[in-house]
Amino acid sequence: MHRYRSHTCGELRASDVESDVRLSGWLHNRRDLGGILFIDLRDHYGITQLVARPGTPAYEALDKLSKESTVRIDGKVVSRGTENVNTDLPTGEIEVEVSEVELLGAAAPLPFTINAEDGVNEERRLEYRFLDLRRERMHRNILLRTAVISAIRHKMTALGFNEMATPILSATSPEGARDFVVPSRLNPGKFYALPQAPQQFKQLLMISGFDRYFQIAPCFRDEDARADRSPGEFYQLDVEMSFVEQEDVFQPIEKLMTELFEEFGNGRHVTSPFPRIPFREAMLKYGSDKPDLRAQLELVDITDIFEGSEFKAFAGKHVRALPVPDVSSQPRKFFDQLGDFAVSQGAKGLAWVRVAEDGSLTGPIAKFLTEENVAELTKRLSLSGGHAVFFGAGEFDEVSKIMGAVRVEAAKRAGHFEENVFRFCWVVDFPMYEKDEDGKIDFSHNPFSMPQGGLEALETQDPLDILGWQYDIVCNGVELSSGAIRNHEPEIMLKAFEIAGYDRETVEAQFAGMLRAFRFGAPPHGGIAPGVDRIVMLLAEEPNIRETIAFPLNGNAQDLMMGAPTELDETRLRELHLSVRKPQPK
Repeated sequence: MHRYRSHTCGELRASDVESDVRLSGWLHNRRDLGGILFIDLRDHYGITQLVARPGTPAYEALDKLSKESTVRIDGKVVSRGTENVNTDLPTGEIEVEVSEVELLGAAAPLPFTINAEDGVNEERRLEYRFLDLRRERMHRNILLRTAVISAIRHKMTALGFNEMATPILSATSPEGARDFVVPSRLNPGKFYALPQAPQQFKQLLMISGFDRYFQIAPCFRDEDARADRSPGEFYQLDVEMSFVEQEDVFQPIEKLMTELFEEFGNGRHVTSPFPRIPFREAMLKYGSDKPDLRAQLELVDITDIFEGSEFKAFAGKHVRALPVPDVSSQPRKFFDQLGDFAVSQGAKGLAWVRVAEDGSLTGPIAKFLTEENVAELTKRLSLSGGHAVFFGAGEFDEVSKIMGAVRVEAAKRAGHFEENVFRFCWVVDFPMYEKDEDGKIDFSHNPFSMPQGGLEALETQDPLDILGWQYDIVCNGVELSSGAIRNHEPEIMLKAFEIAGYDRETVEAQFAGMLRAFRFGAPPHGGIAPGVDRIVMLLAEEPNIRETIAFPLNGNAQDLMMGAPTELDETRLRELHLSVRKPQPK
């Protein structure tokens, strides 16, 4: 018999009754019922119930061991009997009467329970992540991640893509976030940058003639954590294709996502094909470039209705309306709670009216609306008895953010929200440029994107009117990926960067390799990079991305288990030609 096991803890069945077996695993739980000791033994594959009877060496050994100790046991498989079958376990028809026990690894007192979710705080869980990963939910999440990545590789290969690796140590690139940098020992005063994405290298692979590339790529960005973004590092399905237009990129990715979410979505419906929504339309209708289409409500721009109005709350402002059917009979509490929610999103309040069966409007602002206002609102919003309308007014971006959140919340509260479904969409036609906080023109998305209209658009149009061949894929309000048709012509690239404030010499220096390659016959190409962590987060129905990563950093980009980041001693600093200047205490 094998030194540690003849079977796994998820393998034994009624057909194995009377077999002599050897199992190894962790002591998951222990119960003493009427003097008989029942032990749940757990390994990667499942749980098997063990039985130890009083007066036996096995009883004495198992009774003293702490939970989560690892043991090897020998014993005989016996039937539990019909009345004692545990239908929640695949091994629930049998148990193993233990004859011999060997302690393989004793467990110290546990910082939190393993066999139950006890609400321990995240910092504690991350400090003892190796224990946290023993919990059923976390173990299941990581296995789901493994299965998803394996399926992605299989499906991408079947779609004709070739898996390739790109460098980790490279040069800095203006991807929109801070780089993690690595000092060069052999080149004093110089630094590598960890890739924010394999952007330039995957484009160079297309120029090299490989046509269809993919990679499960590690990416590194020195940015703050949030629920759908892990600080430090993350993984993405990096994809690039040659001789393609936008729709050529959409087709294989849409097929991949549909199959992936159908396979691992536990029966949740995947809506297909994915609608294409222009960025400006998404902002107007949904208040977000990451629209959650499960919410079956849309915002309507009614700014023009109140131009020149004497109603000061709306006059001279951008005004958005949210018509909600079948809620006019809701109690006042419904409206007050939605108003409180709007305030929590940054609003000063939430104006609203009800529509009576005769078409008249009632509510806090009804008296400020003229007959012309009411007639135009009724027509524009297709109002009828039972409707309520919620209003937001202010600056465009502010109103979009607040009313976009109100749209989803109202849909959930009013029964206009789809459950158990994955609603995908493509958001397209992003602006090429935007103004930063200082009023400077900057790239709004990927700086390597091809502008719609090419060089002519860059030379003749207002930069803020230029659209890029840029696109996002969104699912249930979560942005899974950004992508673009790339700028592969040197003069267009130089002009695009010039508009964003980069002179020719700077661009030639920072992107020397890329520009040199473009000058040797670059194919039109494009790509995308869906986030693996976010895909698994959606499939696992987890609200926080760290619940799908085996060893994530905490919100302060610290590894509490390994103690990273760490300080370097003077010897190592001298070797790297570095000195440390710590910030002065405030």
